[in-house]
Amino acid sequence: MTTALRRPPASACPACLAAPAAEALAEQEELKEAKIALSVPSVHCGACISAVESALAEHPGVHSARVNLTLRRASVEADHDVMPQELIGVLNRIGYEAHELDAGTLSATATDKAGRELLMRLAVAGFASMNVMLLSVAVWSGAVDATRDLFHWISAAIALPTIVFSGQPFFRNAWSALKNKRLNMDVPIVLAIALAVVTSLWETSLSGEHAYFDAALTLTFFLLAGRYLDHRTRAIARSAAEELAALEVPRAFLLRDGEEKQVPVSELAVGDLIMVRPGGRMPVDGEIVEGTSEIDRSLLTGETVPVFAEAGQKVSAGEVNLTGPLTIRASAVGKDTSLHRMADLVAIAESGRSRYTSLADKAAKLYAPGVHILSALSFVGWYLYSWDMRTALNIAAAVLIITCPCALGLAVPAVTTAASGRLFRRGMLIKHSTALERLAQVDMVVFDKTGTLTAGTPELTNMGDHATRDLEIALALAQGSAHPLSVSLTNAVQAAGVKPARIEGLTEVPGYGTEGTWQGRRVRLGRGAWVGAPARAQTTAWLSVEGEEPQPFSFADRLRDGAEEAVKALLDSGKDVILMSGDATGAVEELADRLGIRQWVAEALPADKAARVAALREQGKSVLMVGDGLNDTAALTEAHVSISPASALDAARVASDIVLLGGDLSPIADAVTTARSATRRIRENFRIATIYNVIAVPIAVIGLATPLVAALAMSASSITVSLNALRLR
Repeated sequence: MTTALRRPPASACPACLAAPAAEALAEQEELKEAKIALSVPSVHCGACISAVESALAEHPGVHSARVNLTLRRASVEADHDVMPQELIGVLNRIGYEAHELDAGTLSATATDKAGRELLMRLAVAGFASMNVMLLSVAVWSGAVDATRDLFHWISAAIALPTIVFSGQPFFRNAWSALKNKRLNMDVPIVLAIALAVVTSLWETSLSGEHAYFDAALTLTFFLLAGRYLDHRTRAIARSAAEELAALEVPRAFLLRDGEEKQVPVSELAVGDLIMVRPGGRMPVDGEIVEGTSEIDRSLLTGETVPVFAEAGQKVSAGEVNLTGPLTIRASAVGKDTSLHRMADLVAIAESGRSRYTSLADKAAKLYAPGVHILSALSFVGWYLYSWDMRTALNIAAAVLIITCPCALGLAVPAVTTAASGRLFRRGMLIKHSTALERLAQVDMVVFDKTGTLTAGTPELTNMGDHATRDLEIALALAQGSAHPLSVSLTNAVQAAGVKPARIEGLTEVPGYGTEGTWQGRRVRLGRGAWVGAPARAQTTAWLSVEGEEPQPFSFADRLRDGAEEAVKALLDSGKDVILMSGDATGAVEELADRLGIRQWVAEALPADKAARVAALREQGKSVLMVGDGLNDTAALTEAHVSISPASALDAARVASDIVLLGGDLSPIADAVTTARSATRRIRENFRIATIYNVIAVPIAVIGLATPLVAALAMSASSITVSLNALRLR
């Protein structure tokens, strides 16, 4: 949605001598009010950013253009009369696919608030723990009586506000778990911190020898470090359903009383007549009442070949009109469109994925009750032995601290950070906190076809079968069209050094092809039915020269780099592989045979893909879904774990757990192997923490765990867990 940022009118009081200047400035600001957001999925490096920003900035009426590489999104400030379709055309001409986004729906300026909050709390905890540790060293070195008490009170003054501020992530998570009558790893952490602080305050008030302020702060610092590392290893998780909603067209051209008027899509109603120009995306579901064209359905169905469109044909929101103007009668608008229903499917699938139980949570279910029971037994036992509440409470606190929720809290983030770094160097970005654990469980892989296993662009395959004369004529005709097959033919023939023939009266017939006159004879390039050629299963554009038999130009979708290697490696490792596509049966079957995939599904709608993935999971399969289109978004979210290429649309990348940064698919098999290794390391870390507790707990229970011992033990266990995680690198 293009938003208008209006400056308040200048004040008109007599004292405002600068009012004319203020009004002039306001008028200048009016020129910069239009903001346009574009998704540019093929941007992948600094050179791409420079090319896109330069091309947009050179367009008349554009004031500024900025590209966000992480979001693959361009933000443009321009005059009101600059239309998004103009900017999309500019980017298409320099080789970048682009789609308009609804800037009102997107939280385009959202910052990483969670990351900043964790970093700030980590910094405060680190600074405070260093200062308290210096004071503790003085106590351990022999400070006694009033000096010791003073250092303890200063430590308390530093520790109390720090723990209240820095420990909030743990307090919130623990309270949330307890409200739902369950235990997680944060419950023993919070109890340990709270008991350490309470015990230390009591000891300090009674002029006791030992206080645990340093241990409580060190525990908080280590755990925040693990939490922050875990957060920074993956992209901020945004809602895929929100991204889908943002891809809905924000404006439409409404036909009323013979006049064309641009209106927000929210004002459209069922039965309205809407004009969709060439290059425009369908704003509603409906039926064509006038015009012929071709429709690109690749975003929704994965079909690589545009579909012929004429009066009476149904269209869906999100499809792209290619060659001729169409008049659509709306049958579904707003939340009732197919695109919005797909967003609903994604939202439902996202809620299902959130029920996955991580290894850390499973460990917490066993660990937390055990630690609490042990601490309580220590308290009761020592109280009955000594009838000294102070001694019993001190030992109970020591047991909670030294049983090391710190090592267990670091067990998962330390490994995921190391594994994520390894996969990042191979070209894969881990987004979700439990993605590696789920990837290690995969036994079935479902691939989309178009844009995933294949490049998504047609490639001319039989240029060598044609005479130079035919290539020259075909090139001249193809240059007059923006149809994907014409663009592909133009690029291939020009690369061979062929020059276009001289064609007169070159025109494009929407939905059919291009025609003109060559040396007094009519020539055509387009659909077989238009030029009188027989139907073929393979994607074909036909060249017709008057008085001669039509000549076929055949096209195939090019395989992505590493596609064959990835599929072979997965099959060799015992995984079941399925090809599931919205493309035509012939194209899907041909690719499946080429890659050795025995199971395949063609002409699958978005809801079909999601339903099939859900059915496989119900059969006990752990499904990895690899896809890139809007038609894959619901299935990506429904799968046990999912991967999208970086060239995918925003919605698909957001729905996935892992993003493949390069164009090579071969790292996918390595990612599964790495995930299994990472899971083994996580389990090893849990065992290390358990062995540590078996050794340390008796020391705490018999009353030998002084604050110094507790601090050293926590540090040693954390370092051991981190070193074990680094073995993954």
